[in-house]
Amino acid sequence: MTAIKPSSDLDRFGLGPDLGAPNPQPSLSGDHWVPIRDLHARHRRRILDHLLHLDERDRYLRFGFPATQHQMAQYVASIDFKRDEVFGIFDRKLRLVAVAHLAALPGHGPHEAHPDTQAMEFGVSVLPSGRGKGLGMRLFQHAITHARNQHATHMMIHALSENAPMLRIAAKAGAVIEQDGPDAQAWLKLPPDTMGSHLDSSLQSLAAEVIYRVKYRVMHISDWLRMLMTSS
Repeated sequence: MTAIKPSSDLDRFGLGPDLGAPNPQPSLSGDHWVPIRDLHARHRRRILDHLLHLDERDRYLRFGFPATQHQMAQYVASIDFKRDEVFGIFDRKLRLVAVAHLAALPGHGPHEAHPDTQAMEFGVSVLPSGRGKGLGMRLFQHAITHARNQHATHMMIHALSENAPMLRIAAKAGAVIEQDGPDAQAWLKLPPDTMGSHLDSSLQSLAAEVIYRVKYRVMHISDWLRMLMTSS
């Protein structure tokens, strides 16, 4: 992913101009930390709304075919939030601009892997308003920590060979990419989880939730003040 130039609207995501550059896991103390919120079953409607804002080309790249509204609704309804993990990035107006799905694939792994290999599949979508800001890379790094904490040995991306941005993210992380005609699979071997990876995950989730709640309250107070001034 290409490094981005400074822009006046980056702060709505809490991002800086160098976010696209390859770097280690973002930390809470970093200047460019991005609040990534855990999504749950109660967020199904918001996840679907996010997907419905993708155009036909984006749906094709995300799912491998130009998914219809009905097919995307079926996909969202089928997400098992007890087994899988879903993350989202909200803008300052609390619109869900980026969503990642980390799905468990027990017993699956790259070619000639050990039978006990446990893998998790990563999928991501970013709305046009959030592109060029490194959100896909941030979500990928976030997913690596969570996959490790689920004791996965590998993380896999199944994408179309023409989906260069997604494959570029995987390649920068050191994944091995296997291409088979129009399809590609990227396999990233993961280090084992540590106390630090669990602590980092917990702190980031807590901080993202707090920031979301603060934004929610600020937005509604602003709406209330605006209504009050309009009616006076």
